[in-house]
Amino acid sequence: MAWQNDSIMARKGVAKGERGKQYTITETQQGKYHYVYGPYASPVLTVDPGAVVAAETHDAFEGAIKHETDSPSKILNFPFLNPQNGPIHVNGAEKGDTLAVYIENIVPRGPQPCGTTVVMPDFGGLVSTGQTALLNPALPERVKKLVVDAKTGTKWNDKITLPYEPFIGTIGTSPEIEAISSLVPDYYGGNMDLPDVGVGAVIYLPVNTNGALLYLGDCHAAQGDGELCGVAIEHPTVTTVQIDLIKNWTIAWPRLETKDFIMTIGSARPMEDAARIAYRELCRWMAADYGFDEIDAYMLLTQAGRVRVGNMVDPKYTLGASIKKSYLV
Repeated sequence: MAWQNDSIMARKGVAKGERGKQYTITETQQGKYHYVYGPYASPVLTVDPGAVVAAETHDAFEGAIKHETDSPSKILNFPFLNPQNGPIHVNGAEKGDTLAVYIENIVPRGPQPCGTTVVMPDFGGLVSTGQTALLNPALPERVKKLVVDAKTGTKWNDKITLPYEPFIGTIGTSPEIEAISSLVPDYYGGNMDLPDVGVGAVIYLPVNTNGALLYLGDCHAAQGDGELCGVAIEHPTVTTVQIDLIKNWTIAWPRLETKDFIMTIGSARPMEDAARIAYRELCRWMAADYGFDEIDAYMLLTQAGRVRVGNMVDPKYTLGASIKKSYLV
């Protein structure tokens, strides 16, 4: 945890990045998982800044798809997808603050094969959907069940093994008054499906209501940029996060920090608007906290900025814009 000692979380957080009391959220403790981000659910935990929480997350289907012969369209009940742990109430969090969440560990749990990916009708990046309406017939359904091993990865077939590169597909804070599906990414976080939200990263989320009300779930064992068919290698996990609070640091959209770069995250349709949000927020961050003139930051990002595609399949698309920390000194 060496680099985190100089992270924004450690420098600005109420707990200064120090580990506090440890908690668990087992399936039993969670009880009902949530399919909506909003301020109307009772907290499953109330914690102080610094708390470390290990949550038993479900896969995106809450374990409903068990066999490769299963038919997702018959088994799944849309929009009850992406079950979320939480919400977690963070003492002292108020609108205008920022929640800092360090992703400490993600490990698979449950009987094997615990990994699932599917092709579903009218869902994905290369098919017609309700929002991209075409006359083409739907693709046939397909289910692939996979053994997920944290050490050896995921054996796709006899020739291909994918490394275990887990991340949290859906994480965010509650909106102030809205109740929004856990399938949707937006200014509060949500279903961003961004592979950078992985072990060792710190994600910063805007606080929109008292207590912040943190939700998380939908962890992926592997995913390529864009989540092309709409479903990564979904798997149940024990995900451990450390939560801190930054007072009076107001951000409009999620931000992310790793050892090597900072990133801002935008979600919108069309995809270029998501990129514009992300890059605009990065320009403003560089100007506010790193001494850049905003126009100079704009020009530098033209030469040195990087874009990561989270998803190109959800109700809103997600892109992350980043710059190496070495350019910020």
